[in-house]
Amino acid sequence: MIVAMQEKATEEQIDAVIDAMIEAGVGVHRTTGASQTILAGVGPTASLDLSKFELLAGVLHVHRISSPYKLAGRSFRPEGTVVEFGNGVTVGGERVAVMAGPCSIENREQMFETARRVKAAGGTFLRGGAFKPRSSPYAFQGMGIPGLELMYEAARENGLLAVSEVMEISQIEPMLPYVDLFQVGARNMQNFNLLRELGMVRKPVLLKRGMAATIEEMLLSSEYILSGGNYDVILCERGIRTYETATRNTMDISAIPVVHKLSHLPIVGDPSHGTGRRDMVASMARAAVAAGADAIIVEVHPNADKAASDAAQTLYLEQFEELMGQLRVIATAVGRTL
Repeated sequence: MIVAMQEKATEEQIDAVIDAMIEAGVGVHRTTGASQTILAGVGPTASLDLSKFELLAGVLHVHRISSPYKLAGRSFRPEGTVVEFGNGVTVGGERVAVMAGPCSIENREQMFETARRVKAAGGTFLRGGAFKPRSSPYAFQGMGIPGLELMYEAARENGLLAVSEVMEISQIEPMLPYVDLFQVGARNMQNFNLLRELGMVRKPVLLKRGMAATIEEMLLSSEYILSGGNYDVILCERGIRTYETATRNTMDISAIPVVHKLSHLPIVGDPSHGTGRRDMVASMARAAVAAGADAIIVEVHPNADKAASDAAQTLYLEQFEELMGQLRVIATAVGRTL
């Protein structure tokens, strides 16, 4: 259930409604926007008489949520979520953020050169994998915490934020000092124990769509994080597996406007995994921004053909710099900035 408070509702009135909801046996999640407070009741609400809440002082209206995701739905935050970071960078809102870096952290020279060029081109996040979930057990598995330390140093020296993938619960605590944004990969989208733990962390989470997941399933996965009290969740469309063989995955551009209609959460486009082909990354990145993506995440490398992982979908830094110029034009055309 959703209880929308009046614009001039006092804290005393809001607290009284919260108490009444708790007394009725439902958990309460509060969000306060620029002009209105929304209270989401999660739990056994089907049998509740909503009219008794509508009569409480300060209440504007009450309605039952029919969708299976309660906190991720647009009605919880009608104005949309803007995830804010310590250095003033935001994901959501007018500005389109750009996250770029190698699939795998390899060495100091690679990370510092990449960070310098990403920043100069207008990027805001340095991405890099320290723990790599590879299909083959013989492939490069990443540098671990030493790699994260290296990426964090390169990011901070160049005024960037750091984003890296967390694969299991035991990695959360050691990663905390080195990442500004936890990434949950496609293979872990339904690792519900991991998602619950990330719900207890007060640091933003980038949740990637599973390779065979529906949009509803992605939103339900985000619900696990949100229900723990961590509302700084960013979704990511990274392509789904279909019967098409021309590309590694099929990037579902339509998912971007669909998510914006159904949910208040920001959504990122990942054209690197979305296609698996370097020659298609720029096209899909442009399409994602035109479709309303709140950020783009791309794989870039100083020597892309020699990248330790995902070389075929990784841009050279010169290609990334050219892409940034194109994205600025498209962002302006759709009323946003880069």
